[in-house]
Amino acid sequence: MATDATTQDQTTAEEASRNMRKEITGKVTSSKMDKSITVAVVQKQKHPKYGKFVTKTTKFHAHDEKNECGEGDTVLIMSTRPLSKTKRWRLVEIIERAK
Repeated sequence: MATDATTQDQTTAEEASRNMRKEITGKVTSSKMDKSITVAVVQKQKHPKYGKFVTKTTKFHAHDEKNECGEGDTVLIMSTRPLSKTKRWRLVEIIERAK
C-alpha cells in the first residue's frame, strides 16, 4: 500500500509541474524555418520614474510540428524542454489566422 501512495504522489507532482508551464500569446513574425516559428510578444510597462507606458517586444522561437502557422497569425505557445539552441517553446494552438 505504501508503494501505491508514493506512486500517486509522484503522478500528482508531475501533473502539478506540467500545469506550472508558462503560456504566452503572441504574433508570428516569421515562419520560414522548417518546423519553427518566431513569435513576438508585446508588453506594455509603466516607466518607474516618468509614468509613461513603454512598449517592449520580446521574440521567442517556438516549435511548430506541422508547419501550420503563417506570418501574422496570433498563437498560444507553452514553455517546454530545450529543443535546440534557441527553441524552448512549442505551439499549443492558433488563436486567430492572419487575413
